[in-house]
Order: sequence, then structure tokens, then C-alpha cells
Amino acid sequence: MESEQGGGTAAVALVADMMFASRVRGTATAIGAAAVTVTRAEKLLEETRRLRPRVVMIDIDARGVDVPGLIARLKSDPETSAIPVVAFGSHVNADALRAAREAGADRVLARSAFVRDLPALLGGGPPADGGS
Repeated sequence: MESEQGGGTAAVALVADMMFASRVRGTATAIGAAAVTVTRAEKLLEETRRLRPRVVMIDIDARGVDVPGLIARLKSDPETSAIPVVAFGSHVNADALRAAREAGADRVLARSAFVRDLPALLGGGPPADGGS
């Protein structure tokens, strides 16, 4: 499902499932921000270039997505390279989390930490733990 909420965009997020996409958009709405959720890598790139969000969020568990390749594309594109990328996913998928970090993600979080920090990530405030 691909949708947009509100005005200026805080985030563009590639998410693995519609329930989690709804959570991202709902959190954004609750804090007065806006988030666009997508399910395809090409759509993430397109929306990121078009909207210039505060942050790009990528679910490492999204099927059929070369997450390290997507992160590398975002970080090598002059139009998107300055936008922070947050990769998140299951803590048991340590190899994928490490690959996201090595590809250039600015922050790599277990899903639980991502959910905890989501309001700060969307609103631009400091994360709950103050770190990356």
C-alpha cells in the first residue's frame, strides 16, 4: 500500500507489511508529521527524490528488496545522499542489519528500537536512547 498523510513529509518508508505501514503513518499523524509508505524499492527512490523527506526508513525484512543496494543507491545519488537513512528489522537478522550498516545506513535499529524511536525520527527530536 502506498499512501501519503498530511503536508510536508517527514519520512519516506519502505515497509514489509501493510500493518506496519499503518503504524508508521499513524505515528506520524499523531505527532503532526507526514509519512509516505511504499512497498517497492523504485517507488522509494522516486518518492525520496520528489519529496526530500527528513528521513528515509527501510525495513530490511522487505521481500525481494536488495536493501544494501538500495541504501548504496540513496547514498551515492547527489539528490538523496544527504538524507539520513534508517534501516530496521528483526534483531535475529544480524547479517542483514550489518549489511545495511556497511552499505551506508546512518542508523540501523532492531524493530523494537525503531518503534520506540519512531516519534523522534519523524519529528526530528533526539532518539529515546540518545544514540545510534
